[in-house]
This record gives sequence, C-alpha cells and structure tokens, in this order.
Amino acid sequence: MKNISILCRFTRSIQRNMLCSVAGLVHNTRHAFSTLREDPELDEMMEFLDSLKNFEKAGVPKGAGTDSEDGFDLGRMRRLMELLGNPQSRFKTVHIAGTKGKGSTAAFLSSILRAEGYSVGCYTSPHIQTIRERITLGKWGEPVSAKVLNHHFNTRREVIERAVKLENGYLSHFEVFTAVAFSLFAEENTEIAVVEAGLGGARDATNVISGSDLAISIITTVGEEHLDALGGSLESIAVAKSGIVKNGRPLVIGGPFVPSIECILRRKASSMSSPVVSASDPGNRSALRGFCEVSGIPRQLCDIVLQIEKDYDLSIELLGVKLRMLGAHQLQNAVTATCAALCLNKQGWSLSSGAIRAGLESAFLQGRTQILSSEEANLLGVSGATVLLDGAHTKESARALANTLQMTFPKAKMVLVVAMANDKDHLGFASELLSVGDLDAVFSTEVDIAGAKSRMASASLLKCAWVNALRETNMKVLDLKVAES
Repeated sequence: MKNISILCRFTRSIQRNMLCSVAGLVHNTRHAFSTLREDPELDEMMEFLDSLKNFEKAGVPKGAGTDSEDGFDLGRMRRLMELLGNPQSRFKTVHIAGTKGKGSTAAFLSSILRAEGYSVGCYTSPHIQTIRERITLGKWGEPVSAKVLNHHFNTRREVIERAVKLENGYLSHFEVFTAVAFSLFAEENTEIAVVEAGLGGARDATNVISGSDLAISIITTVGEEHLDALGGSLESIAVAKSGIVKNGRPLVIGGPFVPSIECILRRKASSMSSPVVSASDPGNRSALRGFCEVSGIPRQLCDIVLQIEKDYDLSIELLGVKLRMLGAHQLQNAVTATCAALCLNKQGWSLSSGAIRAGLESAFLQGRTQILSSEEANLLGVSGATVLLDGAHTKESARALANTLQMTFPKAKMVLVVAMANDKDHLGFASELLSVGDLDAVFSTEVDIAGAKSRMASASLLKCAWVNALRETNMKVLDLKVAES
C-alpha cells in the first residue's frame, strides 16, 4: 500500500541508509499503533462506548462548543450525573480549559499534589495507547487498571443504559466516559481531581462541576483550534473557555494573551467575583537556564521565581528545577501549575515548596516532547538515533516544537515524520517547522484518528502542504518517490 511520501529535501543528498532507516521507522511505528488494542477485559465496555456518538472520530459540529442553541446540551450530562448520584460533588476539582497546554498543566499539577501525598484523580483526553490513560488515580498516578475500570463500568452499566435511552441515544462517548471517570473518583475516595475540559468549556461535558465543588479553574491559552466549533473567532473561543469560571472561585490564567483576550477572561472573572492570578504577571521572573541529562534523557534547567501581588499575594523561588517536559512552552505550563498550587495553599491545601519542586520534576506526559529510550528506538529499527515524539498539530504548537528542537538539539541533523488529522492547518504547521535548522527530510504518513479513518489526512495531502510551504520559503525542493510499506 502506498502510504508514505518522501516530501522534500534541500541543500544535500539523502544517503540510502538513512532513507531506509526512516522508512523503516515509519513502517514500524504504523505497525505498532495498528496492532494496539485495549485489554480484552474491556471489550464489552469498549463495544458499548463505540456504539455512542464519538466526536473525536467524526469531528465536532459547527457551534458545538458555544454557549448557544448550537452548543452541546449540558442538561443531558447533568441528568446523567444525577442518575449516578452526582459523584462529582464528593471531591474538590481543579478544572482546566485552554487551546494548548491543558494536558501538560494537568500533569504538572496532579504530580505536585501526589508529591505532597494527596490521593489525586486526573482526567485528560485524548489517549495514545489505551483509554485507561485518561483516568489516573491515587498517590502514584498510574492509569486505572482494566480490572477496576471494567468492574466499575459494569456496576453502573444499567443506570448508564437507562440514561442513554432517556436521552434518545444522544449521550456521547465523551459524556459517558467523563461520567464514569467522576464516578470512579468518588468511589476511590479521591481527595482532589484535576480535570481537563474536552472542548471549549461552557458546554463541555466536564462543566457539570458546581461552584461549591470547584477549587480553582485554569485557562492555559486561547488559540484558533476548533474555530468553527467555538464560534468562529478568537473572542468567541475565549468566551467559551471562560465558561468554566465559577462564582467566587479563583481563576489562574496561563498565557501570555493578547490584551483583548485577557480582557474577556478578566471581565468574566470579575462578573463572577473570582480573583485572577496570571502566570504571565510581571512578577513572574522564571527563566530557562539550559539543559542537562538525567539517566541519559535531556532535561531543561529552569528557575521558577514568582512574586505576584494582584488579587492573591503569591510567591515562590525554585532554582535549578529539572523538567522532563522540554520547551519554553512547558516552562510556562509549569509556572501555571505552580500558580495553581499556590492558590490551593491559600485555600488550606498544604503544598510545600519541596513538593512543588518534586512534582514538577517528576511530571511526564506521553507524546509531549517525549524522547524514546535507546531500547525503544532499537525496537523501531533506528538504533543510534534520538527519536522524539510530540503531538503538536496547530501552527502555535508547531512553533513551540520548532523552538524546542532548536534549543535542545542545535547541531543535530533532523528528519520529520508527520501524520495529522484532516481538519488542521497543514500549511501553517509546515511553515513553522521549516524554521528548524538542519532539516534533512520530511516523511508524511497516515494514522487513524481516534481509531477511525474519517478524519485522517492522506499522505499525499500532507505532501502538497509541505511542498507548498517550501516553495513559499524559496528553498530547493527535490520531490522523491512514494515509499512502499
């Protein structure tokens, strides 16, 4: 099957052994992901979930995330939670929305809470290998086991099926699994949950959290992803995401934001009498100092220094923090999580500077500037190469990835292997990554999106985008053949 295009090449020849190695990497990676399957113990649960509407597979309808008549019906989610006994009211929650940085900020903050010894639930999406990744539990932060998840689902299946019937089949995959996660957190005596919103905020299924159950809300960034689903403008996206702000509960904003967008967020917070803490406050004097290696894996050395006086008086000085997640954007996410931890301290949660440091340094998330071990690279057939996995899929995240590559590997020759959904800005993505210095070649390939091909961008479509981006830069393009896999 023809599914890999060698897209572009400029300034020098590609050696045959490199071509074969990278083609092998793409083939082996495709094979690894195509053979992934859930634990057989979860077959019945997955069959039930797959019978529901899955917007990750199908794409999100226009206006779905807005607080309007076109938006998702949050009422059906509230009715489902009521049938389950409103488990979300049995623990405190940190609710995170934003265009980018939600998952990383959730990983940093939940790691900080676990480092202090709290029993933490963390709910994120999407997953990479197994749906169990979306739910982590307890003091160790391991994905929920198949046994526990299967048992919990089966004990509530009758209620969930009744809810689906009452809603005429309109409850979605995400809504039901979110309800299962909240119910599981309650059963496992979670003290505090860190919850990532799926789309927007106002009409997202996670926004059933009441003000009395919310500890703090966080909005990381506001960008143009899911533009149609969130109202068609950057301003409408900001309004949708600000829907997670609750009366009297602190709002932490990451940023930096353009003034008009920050104004929307602050105006919403003011209307809800919610104090605002900005991770981009002038009192943030945090800095990236360089890189080191721990057990052969690069880490970035950072100073996290905060002296914030507006709304809340927050301060901390952590020098020489060694973050596993790389890039200036991850430093900003770490600062945002630190601001959230300091806000929790104000509410009576005990989070020491030592726990904050330990939590930041141990935080890790698959697919976020993830560097494979030498053993993992060997399994993919590229022995001796450094393989970095990253889920960047917007123009902004491509820019962050390009900056990270330039900072971390300033002298390395690079080959990119790219696969994307068909509703992303392929040209903008390519243009940003072309800023990487010693780029040797780009391979496009295809992967299923949420287990289906309906949103998959073809390799040939990606090829056209990269060739067009190269032509815009006036770089020499050598269009090589399509490789067989």
